[in-house]
Amino acid sequence: MTVPAGKAALLAAMRDEYRRLSAVLARVPPERAFAQEMDGHAKGSRMSAADLMAYLLGWQALVLKWHRLERDGLPMDFPDTGYRWNQLGLLAQKFYRDYGDVDDWARLCAMLDDSQRQVEALVESYSDEALYGGPWYDKWTRGRMIQFNTASPCRNARGRLAAWLKTLPAG
Repeated sequence: MTVPAGKAALLAAMRDEYRRLSAVLARVPPERAFAQEMDGHAKGSRMSAADLMAYLLGWQALVLKWHRLERDGLPMDFPDTGYRWNQLGLLAQKFYRDYGDVDDWARLCAMLDDSQRQVEALVESYSDEALYGGPWYDKWTRGRMIQFNTASPCRNARGRLAAWLKTLPAG
């Protein structure tokens, strides 16, 4: 994936990766979606397709949270309150818990669709200058931080899901 350097390229990358992920999500058998059959985000852990959805939802929720806090003039904790960048496995497990009460695959997919629309609307609300004109967090632009936490995880999730689907018996 080419690293987006402008608003149009960011939106295109987000939409393309999400479209491709959606095609793989549509192949997930709902009766297997909650089985912990994949390697998790933390070393030695296991996760389900539903956990992977929770991971994507969690990151998109953080992107929206960062921008809501910024808009309200409140401090932002990166990546999230109580977590450091070297604790992403623990943060992933938090995301699994955050969405652990959702036990319907179709509902999780609908939640991700809605979250994707919200993040796209967020990006639409910024100019190229606001997205890529200078550092927003540490050395990273706003657009790059959004891409790191939306398009990139979608691409990774698609690969994980496709590999897992290959291990399932033909049905």
